[in-house]
Amino acid sequence: MTAPASTDERTLADVLIREQVARVVERALEKAQAAGQVPRVAYPEIAIERPSRPDQGDFATSFALKAKRAVGPQGPNPLAIAGAISAQIALDPPPFLATWEVAQPGFLNFTLADEWLRQQIDVVLAEGERFGDVPLGGERSVQVEFVSANPTGPLHFGNGRNAAIGDSLARVLAKAGWRVHREYYFNDAGAQVSNLHHSVWVQYQRLLGKDIPPAETDYPGEYVQDLARAIHAEHGDRFSDVPEERAAEIGSLGSARVMEWIRTELARANVQYDTWFSEASLIREGHFDAILDLLRSRDLVYEREGAVWLRSSTLGDERDRVIIRSDGRPTYLGTDIAYHYDKFFVRSFDRVINVWGADHQGQVPSIKAVVRALGVENDRFDVLVYQLVHLLRNGQPVRMGKRAGNFVTMGEVLDEVGPDAMRWFMASRSSDAMMEFDLDLAKKQSSDNPVYYVQYAHARLAKILREAPVEAALNTDVRLLTQPSELALLRRMLQLPEVVELAARQMAPHHVPHYAYELARATATWYEAGNDDPALRVLTSDERTRAARLKLADAARQVLANALGMIGVSAPEAM
Repeated sequence: MTAPASTDERTLADVLIREQVARVVERALEKAQAAGQVPRVAYPEIAIERPSRPDQGDFATSFALKAKRAVGPQGPNPLAIAGAISAQIALDPPPFLATWEVAQPGFLNFTLADEWLRQQIDVVLAEGERFGDVPLGGERSVQVEFVSANPTGPLHFGNGRNAAIGDSLARVLAKAGWRVHREYYFNDAGAQVSNLHHSVWVQYQRLLGKDIPPAETDYPGEYVQDLARAIHAEHGDRFSDVPEERAAEIGSLGSARVMEWIRTELARANVQYDTWFSEASLIREGHFDAILDLLRSRDLVYEREGAVWLRSSTLGDERDRVIIRSDGRPTYLGTDIAYHYDKFFVRSFDRVINVWGADHQGQVPSIKAVVRALGVENDRFDVLVYQLVHLLRNGQPVRMGKRAGNFVTMGEVLDEVGPDAMRWFMASRSSDAMMEFDLDLAKKQSSDNPVYYVQYAHARLAKILREAPVEAALNTDVRLLTQPSELALLRRMLQLPEVVELAARQMAPHHVPHYAYELARATATWYEAGNDDPALRVLTSDERTRAARLKLADAARQVLANALGMIGVSAPEAM
């Protein structure tokens, strides 16, 4: 972070302050060994962390405590090891550190230099939208497959959590240096789509006055009638003589419309895909037969009672699984295996991440076992499972929707709260935690609503920069930024690269809205300090100080926008 190198040349140590501190400790340790202050042994890795209390500095390491085991009982104690490292740092102090102190029982605490902090404003402004980028992925390819709901009806509001998590993860990974490919896998060849076709056929015939009762497997909900009415409006009585066994002739028109609904609703939620992948294409293009031949060649399948079984119990699964039914139709697992064969061996992604709902948890061991058996390394394939979301209004669960009948659609939630609130709340909890989506809170236009609070922080800074003479801030003396709230804001801004790295490594995009909220709080504290003291106002009467504060405001606005962008939430210029 000390010098803006090109993206291709930068390493983690260039963009993460934590790694720079680790380098300082590593070099000081080498010098302490050369000086005979500590023995030459195999030391543990140097881990730098953020201390729990602000008075302990910006960073800390317990390296000396862990090193005690390496030096043995006859070697120096942790305080002596930490002291030796501290003494070597003092001989050649780095410009970004103000202090480094030894603390009981052997910690080293580091505080960043105010002058260095102020210099980072220029780094933020120079990098702009690129600020926060970390070279973690090394431009390797990663496919993120998410939502992938069957095209049998409108998206459930729970699919909104999949969309928010999946797309936010894709954005985080792109910021972390991966070449990201977003994909939606849709089932256009299974029993559920056949059920939709029959449902539409029934409703179409009923529009023509025929008294045909729905089947038990037909889909309920007003949307099925909407599909039938739309088909009739376009084609009239053209399909009146189509018999039940050819229901797909009408129903396929309905499922095509459902896919358009899905595309439209996801686009409303600011979600775009690189590929919409058809399950039927796996059969049509021969990938299913290819993977079946491969599994047979490795003795991983066998036949029993007319069905084809996968020897998944030998691969770490709890039992063997059917991949082709006795009637010749592939199971979900069967087509999933072919799909993952396509991902890894046809399109050759370096890494694949599936975002699945908790209702698919039981399928994870099976698909992981097969992918591993195909020779794919464990670190190339992940399944991110997210837990259920409950919708609340007036503190009570909302279970019924108007359009789908027995569930609330994602579109209905978007209509009520808008895409920004939906994405924020859906992405703001850890994927492994169940969540409650409070519709009333999501609609509030007050500081109680976290997405409103963060967006307002951005809009307020944008307003200041519009109304003030911004040109005066381009060449200014940032050394005038000495107030604790100004330095605290800078510290929070510079944490963005760490947040990106953490969210990318853990596949945990919820860290981003948490960070954005804390950054907005730091912004508010800085801005509102002038409410009681005119000298602390951003637009203070002193021109030089005002120019410096405008520059800080511009940098803070940029970091807020970058954070919001990673979760697909807009950064409004006005509210």
